[in-house]
Amino acid sequence: MKTLVIVESPTKAKTITKFLGKDYRVLSSFGHVRDLPKSKIGVDIEHGFEPTYVVSKDKIKVVKELKDAAAKAGEILFASDQDREGEAISYHLAYLLGIKPENAKRITFHEITKTALTEALEHPRALDLKLVDAQQARRVLDRLVGYEMSPFLWRKVARGLSAGRVQSVAVRLVVEREREIKAFNKEEYWTIEGQFSTLKNKTEIFPAKLAAIKGKRLDKMDLKNAAEVDAIVKDLAGVKYKIAELEEKKTSRTPPPPYTTSSLQQDANNSLGFSAKQTMMLAQQLYEGVELGSGGQVGLITYMRTDAVNLSQKFLDDAKATITTSFGKNYALEAPRFYKNKNKSAQEAHEAVRPTEASRAPEEVKPFLNKNQHRLYHLIWNRALATQMAAAELNATSVDIKSSNDYTFRATGQVITFDGWLKLYPEKAKENALPKLENGEAAVCSELKPEQHFTEPPARYSDATLVKTLEEYGIGRPSTYAPTIATIEARLYVERDDKKRFFPSDIAYIVNDLLVEHFPHIVDYKFTAELENQLDEIAEGLKKWQPVIADFYKPFKENLIKKDKELNKKELTEEKTDEKCEKCEKPMVIKVGRFGKFLACSGYPDCKHTKPFGKEAEERSAAELTDELCEKCGKPMQRRVGRFGPFLGCSGYPDCKNIKRIENKLNIKCPDCGEGDLVTRKSKRGKLFYGCNAYPKCTFALWDKPTGDKCPNCGKLLVYGAKQTVKCSDKECGYIADK
Repeated sequence: MKTLVIVESPTKAKTITKFLGKDYRVLSSFGHVRDLPKSKIGVDIEHGFEPTYVVSKDKIKVVKELKDAAAKAGEILFASDQDREGEAISYHLAYLLGIKPENAKRITFHEITKTALTEALEHPRALDLKLVDAQQARRVLDRLVGYEMSPFLWRKVARGLSAGRVQSVAVRLVVEREREIKAFNKEEYWTIEGQFSTLKNKTEIFPAKLAAIKGKRLDKMDLKNAAEVDAIVKDLAGVKYKIAELEEKKTSRTPPPPYTTSSLQQDANNSLGFSAKQTMMLAQQLYEGVELGSGGQVGLITYMRTDAVNLSQKFLDDAKATITTSFGKNYALEAPRFYKNKNKSAQEAHEAVRPTEASRAPEEVKPFLNKNQHRLYHLIWNRALATQMAAAELNATSVDIKSSNDYTFRATGQVITFDGWLKLYPEKAKENALPKLENGEAAVCSELKPEQHFTEPPARYSDATLVKTLEEYGIGRPSTYAPTIATIEARLYVERDDKKRFFPSDIAYIVNDLLVEHFPHIVDYKFTAELENQLDEIAEGLKKWQPVIADFYKPFKENLIKKDKELNKKELTEEKTDEKCEKCEKPMVIKVGRFGKFLACSGYPDCKHTKPFGKEAEERSAAELTDELCEKCGKPMQRRVGRFGPFLGCSGYPDCKNIKRIENKLNIKCPDCGEGDLVTRKSKRGKLFYGCNAYPKCTFALWDKPTGDKCPNCGKLLVYGAKQTVKCSDKECGYIADK
């Protein structure tokens, strides 16, 4: 009888099969097999918040196959990921297979390698019900908030809205940052830079900035206007200079710690332009395994949901050997470098994100990875190897140049004497060498360069800075950052500007202000962080999950009932205007729908006239001439914006009503006709979908955005799904690349 090993991903199953012998059979559950029902709340509030779990329709076939395999197996091992979510998956699988938690055999590993699997198989354990309870508590909390708050928002603001315990806090951050930006008043300030050399060496010119006047240090905002600067430049005309103070010192720089989930998402966003969701999708692929030619399916990195910075002893030893071979003995450390976990709750994983093999260089695997997989692997490999490389050594120089009338200019420079870990990060420390200088020697200023500046408002949040801020507040955990950001974007609370940074939609302001004023606990940073801490305490066995839910839910529900009676939708969402309805002459009011603000007749429902408002109205009225000519009348086409987005319309309108779509191509060929390109479109209800631009000749369309890759099982297009998943576009196939 074979041992049945159940994992949550088919890719992971394929990789594990490679390391196990013929006595093992590895099957995938394709993620969660049981969850709360979609059609109802699924939580018995009156009886200890007991959840009701159901097997979703798309998992009935999977469950049957697992039950059939389990009936024939001599032993069953549950091998889902080693965090709370993975523990819950194993728990639900055990329940469906009729295995008691204390009798279940659970194995966990941080990397999919033969060594890790062998170790795990030798030390199976029972299910950790504390982790299951923590995951269940989070799921119930989120369900209660979502199912109670969302209908309230439908009644008081607009249909189709949603609220969430963590997502609403993330929206608050974006809204408050945008208000900071709008309220920002820029201030003028000036700097003065001099171009200096010495009498003995007039050819080596170096810059120095005015740093002090009459011994008083200049702060950034001290030089406020051109008049002040002109007076200083005039005062410095014809004066003499000398090197007043020269300081040289040796410094060293050590590498940053290895990646956690958060720092990986931040660095991938800053360095590679990846969203948090994209980073986690690619990391999941690298973790679960990639086909490396004759080497077969290989897991390239360790588990990517972690807030620990530890590295295994094996990796430390292998890293030292790799560094010595690749860069030389002087780049390797005598003893390993260790880092301390900054996050006290770093308990869900025991190791940082790193390559499974230190010797597997990025160039070695490049032929087998797609471009983005390789870029992310390169980032992870560099960071992990750098942590075990020698410190960089630098000579830093600072020099003060003083005028005869007591103005001080300062110049700084540095020279790398040994690059150490900077060998992998040459861009992290640029050399800026100053010429050889001596204290007391005369200096010459060949030019003074005054420069005007203005203070800048705080930047909008990027994926990196939003993840960093959520982490600093203690909101969310490694597994929640990417789904939270993806959710607020998918639900149209935030949009991205041309720099891919977030700004709030009209509806975000209204929903956020309503929650801040009337449901302060839901969006309070400290309260949300404290709830996360309580979930950690449940995972550690320090608290029971039902009392935590009860303490939250009772006051929340009482306030919800109270506010449902008190608040009026018109007062929350409507603004009066002086504009009259074109059809009935009644006053128009500004209303808010799920997709933003619009003008509507106050005579509704007798008069249903509406008009665009604000940004949408401006876009619709804007008409930009293009170089393209109308194929019907030969006049220039104009770029316009309508209800369904931008389009080209003939400038000869209304005599010529020719229009053309402006296509947002995905650079993916249509899999049906092979001729057209897939483009982004909007349905009549405003929902995005992806279809062939050869329509109506070709009617291929998808609701989920395609990745461009094909399903390894059936060859159909893969698409981005909910909660960081990548799945097959064919529902009958059922392939899921991520849980």
